[in-house]
Order: sequence, then structure tokens, then C-alpha cells
Amino acid sequence: MLVLASASPRRRELLTQAGFSFQIHPAHICEDLRPDEDPVAYVTRLAREKAQAVYNEILGAPGPDSRTWESSSLDRQSLTVLGADTTVTLDDHILGKPENPADAARMLRLLSGRTHRVITGVALVTAASAQATAEVTTVQFLALSESDIADYVATGEPMDKAGAYAIQGRAARWIPRIEGDYFNVVGLPLALVSTLLKSCQP
Repeated sequence: MLVLASASPRRRELLTQAGFSFQIHPAHICEDLRPDEDPVAYVTRLAREKAQAVYNEILGAPGPDSRTWESSSLDRQSLTVLGADTTVTLDDHILGKPENPADAARMLRLLSGRTHRVITGVALVTAASAQATAEVTTVQFLALSESDIADYVATGEPMDKAGAYAIQGRAARWIPRIEGDYFNVVGLPLALVSTLLKSCQP
């Protein structure tokens, strides 16, 4: 059984689009950046911690389903938890989700006319192993006017997105070129996930 340790609707849509069968069990962990932690290490660690936390909850936390999990060695052996975390970086500075509209506008001004990186950490935790890695995609932005930024922020689309934009949404008009996995920018590198899942199969 594959479990997605995320409440992200975009990750859910991508996994469904790719034909995976899965359940959703969001993770709740501290996502603070550690001192001197680089962006790749940061998202990889968070992905691993999310997957491990959910794996432990499913198999060990008290609740209506805990007896089922604990009583079945088959379920325990077949459980695979997928964790992921995405961030946007510019000059190795992490741009997370904006705190408010003004913060979203600030991020978009920083990205305007620049090329940045989108990094997604991906982790799989099973009874046999825990593995984590990351996918990196570079994204080029056109120059944005203050009117462009204000109109976009007013739509509300940037507010729950790392870097304050959605490549699959209205911001697509400002992105002439990417290098790497498009789905990574949306929030989940499907080819990488598929490769990791195959490596977990006996």
C-alpha cells in the first residue's frame, strides 16, 4: 500500500494522473531550516522526516486503524510511505510560501527577470529501508511589471505556493523556459518517484 504523507492537492493530482493507487495521511512536523543547511539538504531532510513520521503513526499510533496494521505482518511489509517537500531558491536563498500578499509580491519581484531553482526532496520509507533524494529544475522568469505582480497576487494563487507562483496556473505566461522535470516544479517529480518505487519492489 502506498501512502502519500502530504495534504497537497497538486501532489495528489499528479500521483492520480500517473496512475498510482494511494491513500493520504498528511505529516505534521517542524519545518524550520537548520543553521547552515543548504536547500537540497533541507528539502531532502523534510521529505524523509515526513515519510518516517507518517510511517510510524500508521504502525504505532493509537487509533481506530492501529489494530489492523499491527495485527497484519503483510500490511506492515507492504506499507510504503512517500514524503515530499518543494522549495524555490534564488542565489541559494530559500523562498518558501508567502506569509501574506505583501510577502508574495516581494518574492515575485525577486524572481522577475531571473532564473531560479525549484528543488523537491522525495523520500520513501518501507519496512526494509528509508531512502531520500532530490530533483532540481531551473526556471526562467520574464520581467514582471508592478501591475503584473499586483494583479497576480490579487488572484490569491500565490498564497500557498513556494516562491509565490504556480507554473501550472496563471504564472505560466511568464515562464518561457525550464531545464529539468516540469512536474518537479508543480510539486512532485513523477519519474523520480516511479524509479524509487520500483527500487523498493522485491
